[in-house]
Amino acid sequence: MNRNGVQPGRYTASMDGDFVVFLIGMRINKLWKVHKWFPPFVAMPKMLRELRKHPEKGLLGARLSFGGRTVTVVQYWRSFDRLEAFARNPSDPHLPSWRAFNTRVGSSGDVGVYHETYRVGPGSHESIYSNMPIMGLAAAGTSVVVGKRTESAMARISK
Repeated sequence: MNRNGVQPGRYTASMDGDFVVFLIGMRINKLWKVHKWFPPFVAMPKMLRELRKHPEKGLLGARLSFGGRTVTVVQYWRSFDRLEAFARNPSDPHLPSWRAFNTRVGSSGDVGVYHETYRVGPGSHESIYSNMPIMGLAAAGTSVVVGKRTESAMARISK
């Protein structure tokens, strides 16, 4: 099926081994200070393009969402080590963007940024997608039809 099309029925996500869920976001605290929030706003798509060009860096998938003044990206990584290597490598776009943010915005309060990192092991995640396109963890891993052995959330998380 086309990855952009709806999959009728119920599906779950399958991931091989450990992985990392990384939430990263930005909040525009002062809308009128476009010169402060626009550079970090455009930095994330640049980073995601770079990571999609180089899957060996470890990004498995990402999804961008907007809510009010906050932009959030949910990212799935093969490992914490690969995520950290990308974040710290001066040749990759994150570190220069982070340094520029600290110089331009610092602790002014004009723009907020955050991240949360979760290491996830086999058998410690569960998902369900009913009549949805392949997205989220299912896009980062594999979309699998829900069967008798994976009918309930408890069965999916305990498998």
